[in-house]
Amino acid sequence: MDKKVEVDNLEMRLQALESRVYGERRNRSGKPVKCAESLARIQAALTNTANKRERVKILHKKIEDLLKYLDHQFTDHITVPDAMKLEFILAEEAFLRSQAALLEQVSNLQPLLDSNYIRDVPEHATKLQRLSQIHIKEQDQTEAQSQEVKKVFEEYNKTMLLLSKQFTQWDETLRKLEESKGIHPVE
Repeated sequence: MDKKVEVDNLEMRLQALESRVYGERRNRSGKPVKCAESLARIQAALTNTANKRERVKILHKKIEDLLKYLDHQFTDHITVPDAMKLEFILAEEAFLRSQAALLEQVSNLQPLLDSNYIRDVPEHATKLQRLSQIHIKEQDQTEAQSQEVKKVFEEYNKTMLLLSKQFTQWDETLRKLEESKGIHPVE
């Protein structure tokens, strides 16, 4: 059913396109002009023309060769001698050996990649998500607690400063009273 709807939709779009391109033009039989019919006629005419010309037939047979000659790798293949290719390979020997060692290491570790631990990653990811949410919540709580402790320390420091000033004033008052009475403090 979906394919029929898709085909109908495609036909409607093609008709809209044809009406934009050709407008109200009609063919000899009075029917509206169709793009597909025009393209089929042109293709048939080109094929007939190509089949009548011997040079075009030969060219069609040689298209694969032409594409091969146009490929940039073909020119590299012709212009670079085998000795030079060997030099390229030997120059990259260390790199190739390191890549081979890495590939061998990956193939040796393949059983680990196929293990249950790796296959269970999605399940662990959901657990990790929950744990990370808990961790974020606890971080927020810790931050709030740190702010509260900081406030308490500030209040403590203010209180201690005030007490220190008060004791200093009392000490000064006591010293003045002792001096006025003639009592000397013991050192």
